[in-house]
Amino acid sequence: MKAVKDHYFKKAKAEGFAARSAYKLQEIDQKHRLLKNGNRVLDLGCYPGSWMQYISQKIGPNGRVIGIDRTELRIALKDNMGFIHSDIDDLDLESPDLRDSSFDLVCSDMAPNSTGIKNVDSERSFHLCQSALYIASHKLRKSGFVLLKSFHGSTFDRLVRQMKSEYQEVRIIKPKSSRDESKEIFILGNRKQHTFKQQTP
Repeated sequence: MKAVKDHYFKKAKAEGFAARSAYKLQEIDQKHRLLKNGNRVLDLGCYPGSWMQYISQKIGPNGRVIGIDRTELRIALKDNMGFIHSDIDDLDLESPDLRDSSFDLVCSDMAPNSTGIKNVDSERSFHLCQSALYIASHKLRKSGFVLLKSFHGSTFDRLVRQMKSEYQEVRIIKPKSSRDESKEIFILGNRKQHTFKQQTP
């Protein structure tokens, strides 16, 4: 186990987070000020729940975070948390928790099951980001943030161009808490300016 993995793994365990990935979101939040008291947040692909745990702390009792995943959560849900058991592509945007909701942040730490084939994995990651952008186009406040995890590959530049056409500000972020060997990278969009247009890989 590498030192960076040791550090964040042990830190997550000591601080009660379900996974070390909480510190990626914490780092991005501290730099870009995504989360405020009372915010409403949609966490796509939320399992195992570490992002929800961090978000819950930051938004306080007047906020609300809704997590969505096809895998049931094992963490205890606080009063300001909700969970929808669903595949992202089957999500009902008119469900009771989502019907009248306008979110301040739509975030996604989703990743495809790796095949080891770079172009295939890139296309699968692109599809997940497309699904997240579609949901954000319907559920994100105009002044809100969308945060997506992606991977460097054949579709990455196209994804960035698409986000720049849909959001006034787009930033590419590599958290220090990501493993050095990881190809993951986060794309942050702020202030919607155009409606979503489905892209193909």
